[in-house]
Amino acid sequence: MRELKRTLDAKGHGVLEMPSGTGKTVSLLALIMAYQRAYPLEVTKLIYCSRTVPEIEKVIEELRKLLNFYEKQEGEKLPFLGLALSSRKNLCIHPEVTPLRFGKDVDGKCHSLTASYVRAQYQHDTSLPHCRFYEEFDTHGREVPLPPGIYNLDDLKALGRHHGWCPYFLARYSILHANVVVYSYHYLLDPKIADLVSKELARKAVVVFDEAHNIDNVCIDSMSVNLTRRTLDRCQGNLETLQKTVLRIKETDEQRLRDEYRRLVEGLREASAARETDAHLANPVLPDEVLQEAVPGSIRTAEHFLGFLRRLLEYVKWRLRVQHVVQESPPAFLSGLAQRVCIQRKPLRFCAERLRSLLHTLEITDLADFSPLTLLANFATLVSTYAQHCGSSRNQK
Repeated sequence: MRELKRTLDAKGHGVLEMPSGTGKTVSLLALIMAYQRAYPLEVTKLIYCSRTVPEIEKVIEELRKLLNFYEKQEGEKLPFLGLALSSRKNLCIHPEVTPLRFGKDVDGKCHSLTASYVRAQYQHDTSLPHCRFYEEFDTHGREVPLPPGIYNLDDLKALGRHHGWCPYFLARYSILHANVVVYSYHYLLDPKIADLVSKELARKAVVVFDEAHNIDNVCIDSMSVNLTRRTLDRCQGNLETLQKTVLRIKETDEQRLRDEYRRLVEGLREASAARETDAHLANPVLPDEVLQEAVPGSIRTAEHFLGFLRRLLEYVKWRLRVQHVVQESPPAFLSGLAQRVCIQRKPLRFCAERLRSLLHTLEITDLADFSPLTLLANFATLVSTYAQHCGSSRNQK
């Protein structure tokens, strides 16, 4: 406890190693919560990262006991808010979404009910599918702060059912005001998720990683892409679907594609400034300067971008036609890509964000169907952005 106090005073890093069952969690919570109350301007938030949902729930229950002890000692209810945050799969209460088993299916269905263009269509035709829980939260939930207390996932779902609010977006909104936030590693370490969820959290926060020996694996997983032959075959189907959709839009609403082209000339920061419900996953790229640039002319139009992806896909398919494992550096991969199909590094960096912009422009609601093509775009963005800091390997699958 003394060493932890010194770490907080020094505003540095600390490693705490204790055997299982010796009270690491409650010790951390007790000291950091006391420090937070003593120095509210120095520590504005505790972000507690755990590995699994049961571990998150365990931390929340320890926090609940600790707050109950404080309130019993002081004889009054404290203005203290602590809550857990998990995925839509663990928080959604919509009857059409909860039966789905896999997280990507839940995310895709949620997007199909809450995307900004879906909600705009609902304003003109109330018979269209929509999420009444998100609509109610967006109308009333933002105006009413979450009452002080400790909320686990079931508490948030019960509160959502009582008020008719979406528990997931309620939790995402409330973590900005909470004293303690408990969630998975990925919400802080995976840039695709952290950019959506944790970007606005206070800088004067104490971050705790429980079971920290797992951090390496989480970081590696979050910046890795696994492409199989089956994935690439499904990418081909995704491209054909998008090609047909673009042709249909050109015949019926070409102005929509022109508006997207104009936004891409101005830069991806403006193109991606959609509402929170439109962002399925953020760009896997960390450098912010990429989003300030105009998109290269070779991938601005929808047709050119789809042709670009088709050439990239054919090259990756060709590289997978091997019977043994091959390890290769990103610069070597990029060099071969440029020589064989004339794809340069710069447009590759924009692939993930450009695909997201196209899916939004075409008003694709079921994003789960396009997860194979999204994987390919993420791979292109990662391998071109972090060319000096990662490796690639391939084998027959």
